[in-house]
Amino acid sequence: MRSTVEALEGNRVKVSVDIEAEEFEEKLDEAFRKLARQVRLPGFRPGKAPRRVLEARLGPQAARGEALSDAVPEYYARAVVDHDVDAIAAPEIDITSGAEDGPVSFDAVVEVRPLITIIGYDQLKAEVPSPEPTDEEISEQIDLLRKQFGELAPAARPAIDGDNVTMDIYGTYNGEEVEGLTVDDYAYEVGQGAVVPEIDNELRGAKAGDILEFNAQHPDPDEDGLLRFRILVKEVQETILPDFDDDFAQEASEFDTAEELRADVTEHIAEHKRANALNSLARQVGEQLAELVTDDIPEALVDAEVLHRLRTLEMRLGSQGIEMAGYLEAIGQTAEELAESLREPALQEAKTDLALRAVAVAESIEAADEDVDFELAALAAQVGQTVDELKSSVFADDESSLKGVRLDAQMRKTREWVLEQVEISDLDGNPVERSSLNPDDESDLPPNTTESQTT
Repeated sequence: MRSTVEALEGNRVKVSVDIEAEEFEEKLDEAFRKLARQVRLPGFRPGKAPRRVLEARLGPQAARGEALSDAVPEYYARAVVDHDVDAIAAPEIDITSGAEDGPVSFDAVVEVRPLITIIGYDQLKAEVPSPEPTDEEISEQIDLLRKQFGELAPAARPAIDGDNVTMDIYGTYNGEEVEGLTVDDYAYEVGQGAVVPEIDNELRGAKAGDILEFNAQHPDPDEDGLLRFRILVKEVQETILPDFDDDFAQEASEFDTAEELRADVTEHIAEHKRANALNSLARQVGEQLAELVTDDIPEALVDAEVLHRLRTLEMRLGSQGIEMAGYLEAIGQTAEELAESLREPALQEAKTDLALRAVAVAESIEAADEDVDFELAALAAQVGQTVDELKSSVFADDESSLKGVRLDAQMRKTREWVLEQVEISDLDGNPVERSSLNPDDESDLPPNTTESQTT
């Protein structure tokens, strides 16, 4: 097989392929074997009629169309890999010779991913939530833990947020009792906002024996009238928290000292805040890269991203036992409306991807073999295989997929390079050191700002 590629206008190329008659004979043999399984001839079992008999009975052209239908896409795919054609849509194929006999030639015109240039990718700025735990956050988390081991005791003061109030509550609407809003001995934590905000407002400052009567807005926006409440406060209890000491640490955790428990709480808060900061950083960088793209984006790229998002959503729903039809009914959308709602984020994703590719070219960022091995190791872990098993089962005869893995590795390195250039500050404008986002490994960076490009 010989092939060439010619650039055309409008982000298109023409892939021309020539196959010698001798090479195409192998495809003809395969087509005749397939035909033999489909045609019954007297004296031959299904699939056993030789090619010469089939040709004599059905004619020499009987299998050529089948061979062309099967072989042309295969030859086209080989040419695309050989010439690194980054096709983003289905090709338009024209068989120029060999439809009847002899050598086969065809042209395939296909839209390719545009090569763009951007400026300003090395001057990005991002504001992220501070990754450092505050004393207040640490105290709040410790108090939540202490509250789990707290004991209720009568409060010698009016009710405040966090107190537990036992009450008889009677609610009416338009003079009629409302089911669910009339309860005796109802235990309620002041400030939790579980019913209507007016209840919390009235309970603050109340004491045992108080009778509270008030109106409240109906929580249903379709209802215009007011709810009427009458509440008898029967008891106000406060939560007595245990001391935060070594005895508490031993009872409430696996740690022996309060100091160790505080350190663990602090680290958990820090991990959560670092994750938030990293996710915010990745999102902002992706958005800013997309804004640097001023070229028109091919519809084929957006269509492909929309389809990818729909398939991902369908797989996620399926893992939860939810069918797409049921999901669409629940959100009140048709399949077309859902797809349309995904077009804008898909467009942004396509822009970000093109921007990263432009950076990779501009900065000569390439994936080394060890980068590819890193990606393969991650893929192998996802499917529960070793790297060698993955290579032999998936990539042994699939050069295009392995190129996809190399592209993933290149995009990861490019994202890392871009993120290293970003000027990061917290929401108050204070500089944020990258080491505070990744204390264990300063080379760790946020998750991908684009979906995996492995094909």
